[in-house]
Amino acid sequence: MATVKPFRGLRPPRELVEKVESRPYDVLDSEEARQEAGDNEMSLYHIIKPEIDFPVGTSEYDPRVYEQAAKNFQKFQDKGWLVQDAREHYYIYAQTMNGKTQYGLVVGAWVNDYMEGRIKKHELTRRDKEEDRMKHVRVNDANMEPVFFAYPDNAVLDALIMRYAQTEPEYDFIAPIDGFRHQFWVIDSDEDMQTITDEFAKMPSLYIADGHHRSAAAALVGAEKQRLNPNHTGNEEYNYFMAVCFQASQLTILDYNRVVKDLNGLSSEQFLEALAKNFTVEDKGTDIYKPQQLHEFSLYLDEHWYSLKAKEGTYDNSDPIGVLDVDISSRLILDEILNIGDLRSSKRIDFVGGLRGLGELKRRVDSGEMRAALALYPVSMQQIIDIADSGKIMPPKATWFEPKLRSGLVVHKLS
Repeated sequence: MATVKPFRGLRPPRELVEKVESRPYDVLDSEEARQEAGDNEMSLYHIIKPEIDFPVGTSEYDPRVYEQAAKNFQKFQDKGWLVQDAREHYYIYAQTMNGKTQYGLVVGAWVNDYMEGRIKKHELTRRDKEEDRMKHVRVNDANMEPVFFAYPDNAVLDALIMRYAQTEPEYDFIAPIDGFRHQFWVIDSDEDMQTITDEFAKMPSLYIADGHHRSAAAALVGAEKQRLNPNHTGNEEYNYFMAVCFQASQLTILDYNRVVKDLNGLSSEQFLEALAKNFTVEDKGTDIYKPQQLHEFSLYLDEHWYSLKAKEGTYDNSDPIGVLDVDISSRLILDEILNIGDLRSSKRIDFVGGLRGLGELKRRVDSGEMRAALALYPVSMQQIIDIADSGKIMPPKATWFEPKLRSGLVVHKLS
């Protein structure tokens, strides 16, 4: 059963939240963070992307950069830009994109649930990326940014959240860059907090939606602290890490598309002929064409859009991986025809999140940077849950969640 607890969040005063909040560390590069922070010394980028405090070109993995993160974190507390709540709370975090609102509960998730597989993942993680985030958690002794979980729909929690949603939020702002609305409530009722704890305890599993590396790093640092503390009791704050948990049915997963630099020596005609072996190929003309259903792909090639429908027998409906469009396209197009086998390392392919739209695929091909583009139908949350429950791992670059969680609304200290 899932174990969660409230915690004493470290948060910006209401009037400073829009100065402090930022995008997550992993959705922008150092130069973008430098530009977004500008002359705003309160920007959380000074903690989560502290290389911006050094000359351009300084590695984000330089030991001085991690030290600067800790120095800046202390500065934020000393100056009152982040203030710790006097008591433990759960929190509600709502995001509104294109008229649709999703509501998440901000909780302390139990390290042991991750280590023992009750917090389930669907992606592989890279050790170097884990270690980077582990260093960041260690040096700050805090989870600066939340991870993004999904939980099975729960009517009791939904009713509780909706009750708070009718009240004035602690924070309410439209974020720059994405233009989405972000709202935040503090749950201060002991009865409501106990209800949340009890309802999560009935759930056999939680699911990582986004933030696999942050989840791994946060849990591994917690487990490390357990081992290194000779007086460990299990009640320490480091036994928990910060997560925002959303009802699975509320989440929006966008398509995650592919652009390729070449056709592996084939002409356009040869490429289309090779595709016809496993797909029904239909020329859709010059207007942008979006896949309409599972197992249909859109190909952009030579200023034309094509529908590619996978033929019966090319996928296995009983296999949670084999039925995925990311697997079908990887096996039958990228690997078999284009000889792009390792999506993680190949320099011949790039990936475009669905928020940018299919117009971005067209632009990159028309510019000559790329030879062709492939648009996929989005993965469903149920497919992710099925894969996580089966213990299998999704192919790389399979999911793109929007909106992204904003960082800096609340921080979780480990001691």
